[in-house]
Amino acid sequence: MSVFARATGSRSARAAWTGIAIAGVSALLLTACSTGGTTPEESEEPADTGDALPIEAGERDLTLKVGTILPQSGTLAFLGPPEEAGVALAAEEINEADAGIQVEVVYRDSGDTTTDIATVSVTDLLSQDVSAIIGAASSGVSFTVIDQITSAGVVHFSPANTSPDFTDYEDNGLYFRTAPSDLLQGEVLGNLIAEDGASTLGLLVLNDPYGTGLAAATSEAFEAAGGEVVAEELFNTGDSNFDAQLSAINAANPDAVAVITFDEAKVVVPALVGAGYPGDQLYFVDGNLADYSADFAPGLVAGAKGTLPGPELEADFQDRLLGIDPALDSFSYGPESYDALMLIALAAYAANSTAGEDIGAYLQQVSGGSGDGETVTTFADAAALLAEGTQIDFDGASGPITLDENGDPTEATIGIYEYADDNTYTRIG
Repeated sequence: MSVFARATGSRSARAAWTGIAIAGVSALLLTACSTGGTTPEESEEPADTGDALPIEAGERDLTLKVGTILPQSGTLAFLGPPEEAGVALAAEEINEADAGIQVEVVYRDSGDTTTDIATVSVTDLLSQDVSAIIGAASSGVSFTVIDQITSAGVVHFSPANTSPDFTDYEDNGLYFRTAPSDLLQGEVLGNLIAEDGASTLGLLVLNDPYGTGLAAATSEAFEAAGGEVVAEELFNTGDSNFDAQLSAINAANPDAVAVITFDEAKVVVPALVGAGYPGDQLYFVDGNLADYSADFAPGLVAGAKGTLPGPELEADFQDRLLGIDPALDSFSYGPESYDALMLIALAAYAANSTAGEDIGAYLQQVSGGSGDGETVTTFADAAALLAEGTQIDFDGASGPITLDENGDPTEATIGIYEYADDNTYTRIG
């Protein structure tokens, strides 16, 4: 369904957002094409539509229950700890602000698309009358539960879904995300590979909405830069044998290979290198950019690069996440998870309601989507302004955010990372 059709849904109370969404997407693509790398998207400032919903001044007395379906198991389990830590940190800071709203979080597993764990978890959370559910990390998993969540009048907010298909999905105005669409990550990755000197590209791709969407955007950008995609091999979640796909890629002999997988990278990457493919010509993505120091032989992927949405984290925020979970060895999507709960709580505060539909109505507004709020970066400051009846524009740990009428962030940063001899990665841009 088109962006114009989405504007006729429950978000139509703030009409005229269609033009803003189109401008945001155009700016996103232009930024990716022009930089080929790690600069923040510089989208146009949202228009002041003049139809922001009113903020009721006065004290609040709200109890907000939120559920999570983040990966405690499955092929994205390595993302679960930083995401749950981000949610827990936000809940701690909201409750410590003592501003008239208390948050309770119920943590559940999402599993992956080979299981029905997410459906079971969502059913459990809805039975507990949660106002919002944060997750899943996997786009494919979120597509299995989005209708169940939004049809119940509950906000569905993912910190890591990147499939472009969510933008136009009919969700009753209740689906949001703090991760950018893969239209951006694919542009950056495709341009990066071309700028590194590759003229031919092979892709090993997870056959789900995340994998195929990111592969399409990467291929388009790479070919627009003058390259040629000479192999694109698909596999399904749960596959354990990749011989046919790897043989086809090796036969095409590309200059570079983009590995668009989740945890399957632990199997396919050593197989690629073992077949004679240089590790420094591999490219990783957010679904598999991980610490492989305990999994790969030293130097196996030294020089390989990868992309991951999100800004370079300040040491203070990393320390705060480590205060929640000292065992963290990755912070991927922790900031986006933190911001998801912050925005949900601020929307509830602005609406003076914990009803899912009311929270959904205010989410774009508190993120700065109405174009006329006062910029704030902490929950305590934001709540103080809202209690005065003042509009806010919350800028979070993951960036300015600024949600559009489709629930997508209109501003984002894609980091570029490189692997060292010990198979750990560092940001290089």
